[in-house]
Amino acid sequence: MLSPTSSYSLFSIMEEETVVLIVGAGPAGLAVAACLAQLSIPYVIVEREECSASLWRNRAYDRLKLHLAKEFCELPHMSYPADAPTYIPKDQFVKYIDGYIEHFNIRPKYRTSIESCKYDEGTKCWISMAHNMDTSTSIKYTSSFLVVASGENSAEIIPIIPGLDGFPGELTHSSRYKSGATYSGKNVLVVGCGNSGMEIAYDLACHGANTSIVVRSPVHIMTKELIRLGMTLVQYLPVNMVDTLLVTMSKFVFGDLSRHGIPKPKIGPLQLKSETGRSAVIDVGTVRLIKEGIIKVVGSISRIKGNIVEFEDREDFSFDAIAFATGYRSTANIWLQNGESMLNDDGLPKKKFPNHWKGANGFYCAGLAKRGLAGIAMDAKNIANDIVATIESISGQTRQ
Repeated sequence: MLSPTSSYSLFSIMEEETVVLIVGAGPAGLAVAACLAQLSIPYVIVEREECSASLWRNRAYDRLKLHLAKEFCELPHMSYPADAPTYIPKDQFVKYIDGYIEHFNIRPKYRTSIESCKYDEGTKCWISMAHNMDTSTSIKYTSSFLVVASGENSAEIIPIIPGLDGFPGELTHSSRYKSGATYSGKNVLVVGCGNSGMEIAYDLACHGANTSIVVRSPVHIMTKELIRLGMTLVQYLPVNMVDTLLVTMSKFVFGDLSRHGIPKPKIGPLQLKSETGRSAVIDVGTVRLIKEGIIKVVGSISRIKGNIVEFEDREDFSFDAIAFATGYRSTANIWLQNGESMLNDDGLPKKKFPNHWKGANGFYCAGLAKRGLAGIAMDAKNIANDIVATIESISGQTRQ
């Protein structure tokens, strides 16, 4: 088992050994670091951005709040302050992250990007080459264990649409959207009807933009109270029973939304989340604006001609801006050279939850199961406990 050391080679490549290398200092990486610290396991955590939780600090719109109640959004070994609101605003979550880092004395190596990583059969270690962007130096990390915590949301996804490259207006992604204040009076199309898309559409409309939203697939619309109820009940009742209750209550609250262009999935919200990772939309007021005709629901885009967007139902409208709330993808496959047995082509675990987090040869992933902060906490605890068990097993064999 390795011990933390470092030295410089003749070629100015820094070499560092550690027991665990954690890639990513978002909530998942920080949670793993905290759990390892609690068990006195040495680790190094690297982050390509200049800060921790960069998605929350730099790529989240102003009005964002955690969509789930705070009891489902805590990282391991540290609760929110007693006076924290039930649904944590973005800025308060960032403050919680800063307190978490300080409490567990986590020291990420920022602006350090992993460029390649491979398991070496000879040494039975992971060899990771990194680049420090501040010093322009290369670092070779050798570790017994590797934790991929670089996130599901490493790179934005913008769909391929005929004519998009010729659109003369403003194009943005939800990762760069901050506020609808600059869009007042403009015709804006939001592509994507998940939580981000629905909330951005609401924010745009509230700031006076003429807002349309593309709804391409069925989606469950819930209140935050319904989701909180469902996540509480599912601990005691079968998923299908809870789903039936949630769908019934949602219809009572919102009515038949298919009349407004928002069809409902055939399976319930909790089962859908479990099987596909797709979350129900937590309504922030968007449904009311859709019913009032303030936000227009449109179907899939066929093509774009100049500033005219043509839809598959043969309607077409002129837009000044398009905001894509079309999600993100993992980038782990770009630098991980032999994780094919663990991750699929999208950089996500091949194994289904709850067995997704552990691979072969001391390889783990945290926060890649589309289970939010609750899933991150579960992953971090499982990974840390498994690393300790492996170390103890190796130590026992050595003594024999």
